[in-house]
Amino acid sequence: MNISEGKKIYFASDNHLGAPSRMASAEREKKFVAWLDEIKEDAAAIFLLGDLFDFWFEYKTVVPKGFTRTFGKLAEITDAGIPMYYFVGNHDLWMNGYFEEELNIPVYHTPQEFTFNDKKFLIGHGDGLGPGDKGYKRMKKVFTNPIAKWLFRWLHPDLGVKLAQYLSVKNKLISGDEDIKFLGEDNEWLVQYCKRKLETEHRDYFVFGHRHLPMEIPLNDRSTYVNLGDWIHYYTYAEFDGEKMRLKTFKD
Repeated sequence: MNISEGKKIYFASDNHLGAPSRMASAEREKKFVAWLDEIKEDAAAIFLLGDLFDFWFEYKTVVPKGFTRTFGKLAEITDAGIPMYYFVGNHDLWMNGYFEEELNIPVYHTPQEFTFNDKKFLIGHGDGLGPGDKGYKRMKKVFTNPIAKWLFRWLHPDLGVKLAQYLSVKNKLISGDEDIKFLGEDNEWLVQYCKRKLETEHRDYFVFGHRHLPMEIPLNDRSTYVNLGDWIHYYTYAEFDGEKMRLKTFKD
């Protein structure tokens, strides 16, 4: 993708809409929609890097209630011809066609390579990558297992969604402060993941979410790791103007 002069590519992640309740996240949702409304004027493309919802599951004929303002704005943007891409996170990994069919938004379940103006990007949500976190990696295998999804689908949506929302809100990414503290480069497993990827191929930017902490870390003199932060504590996003990547804070 070549970016025209005056256009930008935008990145955001980790809204966790619905946490700790739909009503409690309503103001965050309005702020996010206001940001989308602002950036659509010069967006060449928009990347949403997961955990837009604190819980998401698609039954064959049912999706979770709410988020009307978000869906309306996403549809408005894609209907206007602005490409948008979605990467599932660990809270909304059970996506299965709704975004593609209703919103014309491609959905990715693994990190993907993109090239913008000759700059190479590796983009993803970030969960389960790098060394360590073996407990979560085992849990993710269970959650993505076709049999587990089939069994969950047999729960009535009123019961299944309520149970999942309760468990999701208990997740430390929402309820605790552990994941908004910088651990040092040696202990940031996404930094270690990026450095290992650089051993085999150059990328100019690695862009991830999941950590809830805005970070820009040089990996060498030509490559940078960017973590997007979140829309709970920071309201941060990144923009790429064809030359440079910048982390910014949205002030409504």
